[in-house]
Amino acid sequence: MENLKGLKRTHYCGDLRIANVGEEVILNGWVQKKRNLGGLVFVDLRDIRGISQIIFDTNVSEEAFNKAEKLGSEYVVAVKGIVRERQSKNPNMPTGDIEIEATELRILSKSETPPIYIKDNDNVSEDLRLKYRFLDLRKPSMQRNLMIRSNVARIVRNYLTDNNFTEIETPFLIKPTPEGARDYLVPSRVNQGKFYALPQSPQLFKQLLMVSGMDRYFQIVKCFRDEDLRADRQPEFTQIDCEMSFVDEEDVMSIMEKMLQDIFKQTLNIDIELPLPRMTYKEAMERYGSDKPDTRFGLEFVNISDIVKECGFGVFANAASDENGSVRGINVKGGVEAFSKKGMKKLEEHAKTYKAKGLAWIKVTEEGIDSPIAKFFSEEEIKAILEKMEAESGDLLLFVADKNAVVYDALGQVRLEVGRKLDLMDKNKYNLLWVTEFPLFEKDEETGRMIAMHHPFTSPLDEDIDGLENEDKTNLRAKAYDIVLNGYEIGGGSVRISNSDVQKKMFKALGLSEEEANNKFGFLLEAFKYGVPPHAGLAFGFDRLIMLLTGADNIREVIAFPKNQNAIDPMTNAPALAEEAQLEELCIKVDVEEQE
Repeated sequence: MENLKGLKRTHYCGDLRIANVGEEVILNGWVQKKRNLGGLVFVDLRDIRGISQIIFDTNVSEEAFNKAEKLGSEYVVAVKGIVRERQSKNPNMPTGDIEIEATELRILSKSETPPIYIKDNDNVSEDLRLKYRFLDLRKPSMQRNLMIRSNVARIVRNYLTDNNFTEIETPFLIKPTPEGARDYLVPSRVNQGKFYALPQSPQLFKQLLMVSGMDRYFQIVKCFRDEDLRADRQPEFTQIDCEMSFVDEEDVMSIMEKMLQDIFKQTLNIDIELPLPRMTYKEAMERYGSDKPDTRFGLEFVNISDIVKECGFGVFANAASDENGSVRGINVKGGVEAFSKKGMKKLEEHAKTYKAKGLAWIKVTEEGIDSPIAKFFSEEEIKAILEKMEAESGDLLLFVADKNAVVYDALGQVRLEVGRKLDLMDKNKYNLLWVTEFPLFEKDEETGRMIAMHHPFTSPLDEDIDGLENEDKTNLRAKAYDIVLNGYEIGGGSVRISNSDVQKKMFKALGLSEEEANNKFGFLLEAFKYGVPPHAGLAFGFDRLIMLLTGADNIREVIAFPKNQNAIDPMTNAPALAEEAQLEELCIKVDVEEQE
């Protein structure tokens, strides 16, 4: 192969325009495609900035023409030539007004036929894409995603630095803690039989930084969780992690929403109006069935429990009479025409996926009411339901009756499915909002015990602190807040407990003895003996934010080398078996048959 000497690029392929006509340029890149028309060879040359069309004419340079005839897809080449105006312009290409008449060509590297197409929307399986990720990343969309990611990281660093935040790295090898998701464990060779854990977040360390007087901290940091994966989850992910001293939730929300305003303006040229709207957790659940509501469209919940408490339909009456249950519905405007019997069946199955016993419906037509449950209601009850649902002819009313948790989840998912079906989610619309006053505790479904919804250092609302000693703690609220974008939580944080008496009450409420608390969090509790400033923070899910800014379908599209949904890297075949010598050194014995 030839070398690059004397043919280092003067321009990027995607940067040339009509103003460059007449210039001699040198381009370096990959052959996207080649067309041989006899005395002319046309080559589309690609680099990270775009594509330029190169013409090899036997009358201009027979040597360059002969080499061009041998070019294959993904060959790496250097080309020298003169920029000229194209006779047949291509309005679909940024460089479509020009072409380069080649005078010299060097083949720097040959390529075998690639196992995947180097083009967007190639319909290749994801595992094949991940196996050949180094080729997949040559695609314009993937390179664009990573460039946007890089740009947003720069914006974040500049903004936070300008606002007196100090970027500080925290350790990756830490003490295992049983809170939250499963830890990834790292065996210690030096301290045999003991393990480090990879951090699920830098939570304890950033609080220690506040104790140490650093005032405002941030880092763009890797975090690790050993959990079952979904489209927006990875075993290793990235956070924009922030903490501030001598602040309350208002200060945190104010400075962070201004950072988002900067990101949207500089990345998408979209003006975000501040302050962002706010909604309590209770309001979000009652209106949308979700603590991360997609507010780009309506279909808000309507509670008809008061109307149907004594109706003849037992499913509705029983749920409406249960203090922890309700009957709620959504009004799908024009839904009668939009959903066939088959479509209605699919919606019902969707609701059942989320533990609903069924999905009741009423169709409002010019002829009257069409519904299998209409016979159980009096005329007055039907009239009251239609009035409360603001129903008109052509509307489809959908209802779920059950415990509130099931109603919120099932009807909330039906709402989203209807939104997708009717194309109500405007992809060019970005609805941001804060959700506040989250519950302080939630019940662990496996053990039945109360656990901290955020983490054990989240402060209760001032008026709820005394409730930590109550037997029923389900209604206690936290000084916790999430930032939501188009139905996705992109960040979350809280005011931390800085009062030792409140922290003791919190541990007691969680069923942690003083000994257990010291065993798990002793180093933090020790630090808290020596003067703790009021502090609060927030962490953004960086991958998820980039996914939404780029319009990608999942976070794997915005991570250079992600794992698949089985937490496997098809390219490197990680995770892999360790060698016996390594295991012996670490005093670890593995049942290989079971592992395989």
